[in-house]
Amino acid sequence: MPEGDAAPPGNAREEQGSMLSKIVQGLVIWFGMQLLMKQFTGGNNTQTATTKDASGNVVQVPANTGDIPAYQLRPSSLDEGASWNPIPQRLAPMWPTDSSLDIVVTLSSSFVPVKISSVPEEFVALKEKSFKLGNSTDTRVAETTFTVPSSVQKNGTLWGHFYVGLAGSNLDPKEPGYDPASAFHFVYPLTQYIPKKKEAKTRNLLEDRPEVEEEEPEEITGPIIANYYHPNTSLAFVPDTGIINYPQSHPAIRQFIHPETTGARDGSGQNSWYYPVLYVNTFWQMKSHMTLLNETVKTLPLRLDLSNMKNWKFNILASVDFNSKQQALQAAYGGPIPGGGDGSEIEMVKEMFLDTNPYLLGVTAAVSIAHLVLEMLAFGSDIAHYRKKKDNVGISVRSILANVFMQTVIFLYLIDNSQNTSWMILGSQGIGILIEFWKITTIVNVRLRPAPPGSLIPYRVAFEDKYKLSETEEKTKEYDEIAFKYMYIAGVPLIIAYAIWSLVYESHKSWYSYTLTTLVGSVYAYGFLMMVPSLYINYRLKSVAHMPAKAMMYKFLNTFIDDLFAFTIKMPLLYRLATFRDDIIFFIYLYQRWAYRIDYTRVNEFGQGGDDEPEETKSEPKPVLDAESVTEKVEGAAKSSGADTGAAKKRK
Repeated sequence: MPEGDAAPPGNAREEQGSMLSKIVQGLVIWFGMQLLMKQFTGGNNTQTATTKDASGNVVQVPANTGDIPAYQLRPSSLDEGASWNPIPQRLAPMWPTDSSLDIVVTLSSSFVPVKISSVPEEFVALKEKSFKLGNSTDTRVAETTFTVPSSVQKNGTLWGHFYVGLAGSNLDPKEPGYDPASAFHFVYPLTQYIPKKKEAKTRNLLEDRPEVEEEEPEEITGPIIANYYHPNTSLAFVPDTGIINYPQSHPAIRQFIHPETTGARDGSGQNSWYYPVLYVNTFWQMKSHMTLLNETVKTLPLRLDLSNMKNWKFNILASVDFNSKQQALQAAYGGPIPGGGDGSEIEMVKEMFLDTNPYLLGVTAAVSIAHLVLEMLAFGSDIAHYRKKKDNVGISVRSILANVFMQTVIFLYLIDNSQNTSWMILGSQGIGILIEFWKITTIVNVRLRPAPPGSLIPYRVAFEDKYKLSETEEKTKEYDEIAFKYMYIAGVPLIIAYAIWSLVYESHKSWYSYTLTTLVGSVYAYGFLMMVPSLYINYRLKSVAHMPAKAMMYKFLNTFIDDLFAFTIKMPLLYRLATFRDDIIFFIYLYQRWAYRIDYTRVNEFGQGGDDEPEETKSEPKPVLDAESVTEKVEGAAKSSGADTGAAKKRK
């Protein structure tokens, strides 16, 4: 069986983000199923009717054919003025829905059927008699092992030949006495042609290229299609399909509808009949459980499960399975698909439903919704905080610039390393970058200034203060520089060491890919250090009043949700441990909130607060604190916001 590729360095967070979108897709599918169940569970409660044919014989006919006569009562000629339509418009059931059926399934490398009696025993996969149509308790199972035909080993199709008929009838169309009114035959492939993902060519960048390079085979421009086989296949009769509008039916449904083979029509010449629907269910066949067929595969097992299925379930499973495979094929040929991705998202959701504990799956679904809500709330609160903020006290401009750089690196990494990355992930990352850029414009003026003489670049980007900074803001700037100084001392050697290790021991597509991989690995490993300057500034100012409390709480709650995903998503141990890094920052921040408590009913030392003041007075201009008064408060007992609440006064 094909084995999954190892996760590239630094992709743990990407897996978490992409898994969120897949979980949401799974929830949408589940709710859609529930809605359709309510619409279709009533179904057609068909019964068998007893009547007499033209010869006076008593016959059993379906009672759900509507205005189309039962097949046993079909007219011998068309009505006067009617014309025969080669494509029937409406189809009615041909046999009663409580019929007893015989079924034989054989395997072959040829699409053309042969006599059932001439098929070797190992290629007879299923042989059942008197299977009760419409009886949900009647289930059959058959298991076998067969030798793989040589043509199938060489990318040929393994065909399943399905012979179905009323109990006791002749099922073999090659034998005399075969009656299409009581039996039918169809073929369906038991192997699947699935596009293979192209593997990027990588090499160790320190190794010299060979002087005489081997002739590389011509690059294949289209997708690489491979032949896969799954050992388990479910067969299900669908008895309650009722009357079908054949030309308007979904292609996924129409492939399992087999009209009457003699060309019989009702009196109008427009309508006909169809045999019972036998659904070859491949919905739960995961690619990760399939075998890639080649000349090394000599024998294969096969298990067939035979049962009945409700019409609403058949419609959903067949449509979703058909659409997901079409999307995967379209993506393989380079065509766009809704929401980006490579068409494998539905399969990943199905794998999650199959492999995950139901209770853990329910918890994961709930926290995934919470993660999306908290992420949106964090965006909104962050923007609102910076729109209302009137000064730069406690703000680490360098941290914001570093966040812009880190998020841009991750954005470029997603584009470079993730083929057909979901637009949901790229969009969320892009919005985060724009918000960080906007934060910078609220704090400083971004200007394009002439570069100093002798510079290779004629212009440079300059960050200039919007106004003369107060003493406290100057101290914030000073503390920011001190914090980053120690961060450089601690972080730069680690990044350089990681870059050297990656260059020596790992392979990369190019120097550009190596640079991105190294940077994004450093971001995932040491990105939490970007919060350290803010904590240091809080410590020196002895206050957290300037922090966007709501936005930070939303982000930290999302961090704990990420911790939960660390137990449910497969990832290397080091990346699993890395998901817990932000928790350290969170607990330090909680300690600072306890140590530097805030009284929200008073105006703090930064001109913020006063929740009980009348609404109309909030629109009045606030008095500007001079540097001396601010310094006095910072140096005195008012250093800790809310430390002397008794002496505080509300604004009038």
